[in-house]
Amino acid sequence: MTTYPVRPVGRVESPLDLTTAPKQGDEGAPPARVVFDPEFHAAAADLRPGDRLVLLTWLHAADRGVQAVHPRGDRDRPRQGVFSTRSPDRPNPIGLHTVTVTAVDGATLTVSGLEAVDGTPVLDAKPVLGEVAER
Repeated sequence: MTTYPVRPVGRVESPLDLTTAPKQGDEGAPPARVVFDPEFHAAAADLRPGDRLVLLTWLHAADRGVQAVHPRGDRDRPRQGVFSTRSPDRPNPIGLHTVTVTAVDGATLTVSGLEAVDGTPVLDAKPVLGEVAER
C-alpha cells in the first residue's frame, strides 16, 4: 500500500477536551487558537480577521480501526459506515472545520466555530471557496 506522509503545520489551543467538545463547531464551540509552527509563519502572513477558513486537522485521539458507528453516538440509530458520517473515528482521522478568524497575533489565529480539542494537530488551512477570487 502506498503511504502519503503528512506533517502538522501547527496546533489547536482550546479549552475543549474529549468530554466537552461539541459534535460540530456550530454547536457551542468556544473561541480557540490556531498556532502555526515557526517554519510556517510566512504561509499564515496574509490571514486577517473576518477570513473564513477550512482547517484540516489530524484527529489524534480517534480510533482508526472503526468502520461503522451509531451516528452522533445515538445507539437508537442504526450503525452506518463512517464514510457516510462525520465521526472522528475512521481509517484516516482527518478533521474538516469551517472557521472564522476573529483575531490575528503574528502567526496565531483566534477563531470561532472550531470544535477540535486542545493539542489537535493542524495539517492545513485553506480559504473558503468564494473568497479566493477576492484576493
